[in-house]
Amino acid sequence: MKKYVKIILIIVAIVLIGVVYYGYRVYQVVMGSEKITGKQESIPSVAKNIPQLTKGTADWSNWRGQNFDGKNATVGIKKDWANGLKKLWQVDYLCQGKANASWAAPVVKGNRLIVPGRDEGKDLVFCINSETGELIWQNSYPAPAETAHGPGARATPFIDSNRVYTFGRSGDIACWMLEDGKLLWHKNVKDLQGQESQWGLSSTPLVYKNKVIVQGGGKATVIAYDKMTGDVLWKSLEGEAGYAAAIPMTVENQTQLLVYHGKGLSGLNPDDGKEIWRVNWPTEYGVNATTPAIVGDVVFHTSGYKMGCEAIKVRKDGFSVLWKNDVIAAQHSDPIIIDGFIYEFSGESSHNVGEFKCVDLSNGKVKWSTPEMGQGTTVFADGYLFCFNLKGALFIVKPNPDKFEKAGEIKDAIAGVTNPSWTTPCIANGKIYLRYMQRLICYDLM
Repeated sequence: MKKYVKIILIIVAIVLIGVVYYGYRVYQVVMGSEKITGKQESIPSVAKNIPQLTKGTADWSNWRGQNFDGKNATVGIKKDWANGLKKLWQVDYLCQGKANASWAAPVVKGNRLIVPGRDEGKDLVFCINSETGELIWQNSYPAPAETAHGPGARATPFIDSNRVYTFGRSGDIACWMLEDGKLLWHKNVKDLQGQESQWGLSSTPLVYKNKVIVQGGGKATVIAYDKMTGDVLWKSLEGEAGYAAAIPMTVENQTQLLVYHGKGLSGLNPDDGKEIWRVNWPTEYGVNATTPAIVGDVVFHTSGYKMGCEAIKVRKDGFSVLWKNDVIAAQHSDPIIIDGFIYEFSGESSHNVGEFKCVDLSNGKVKWSTPEMGQGTTVFADGYLFCFNLKGALFIVKPNPDKFEKAGEIKDAIAGVTNPSWTTPCIANGKIYLRYMQRLICYDLM
């Protein structure tokens, strides 16, 4: 009898250990803060002589590129990756300390690359020479922040002429001089009764005419500031902020703002913030994190958490649903639409398992699906898709609605990845920039 009791106790102990371990893993996925591993450098001295600001032929000055569609104008890229790509430079100082992760993607205008970082108590902003990797300027502001998935910025900056706008996870929106990093103004959405989302405020600033627009949550779900002064021009809606960028859409000669907030997708009047229409899309945890894709008057949007996807036809005063299904359910991987076909990773972004799919925009039917690349993010240039997975591998794929056509891959484009590599690649002026926490690598695509 004692023997059986002992066996039962051992089994119970093993089960309890398993339950505790599973609970810990769930906590880490939901609320944990990824530890920074690998090479980590001190922040170097800035350049003695600030180089003159230049403009590139194919800049990437804001989230998803100049047209908000994930496409860059670079041409003449190298198609044969048998011998890899030439690494031009690498930095390893964007995040200081072991628990201060920041995931924001870089933006590029000419020889200026802007990317946020983080140390123990401050949001950092770096301006790096996009061609050489030299630090041109660096600035910061104090910003107490929660630690779930790191206290650093998620939102990608926005370069507008000679200014750049950044948005921290705790609601700090700041305007800097692009040339030398001088802080011009600094506000916080909480001053307007904004409320930080569970995993940090993440919407990339959108500069539209005289406004810079962010999602503030709480009683200021969407806020428009005067881009020159920081004065509040309007605020709109109440409720949870989403994790996606606001983007402009023109339909019937009228511009609307598409805002993917915590409860759905809204079309707003950019002049006063008034809601024109709304697609109710309430996901678990309020996570609407992908950027909607626009083709003419058609908008495609998708979320994870078993929500699926939908295509709508937008009018100046409303919308109609074209189709809705679950063939794509992207947690935070953005769609690329080419010649009427959607190319996108589907699935959750907590581990490198997913499906990369081609779906017909006209009817929502899957053309093909492949698990070969895992889970990740995608951008487009010169006729090819560049897919970056959560393990740091980079793939080049030829868009083809008839079959999956991988043209090349680099398995360790970023080596030593131990946590999901969430940050979307940036392509500008013949180069591709890959970020993983403290690390930023520039490869030559030409």
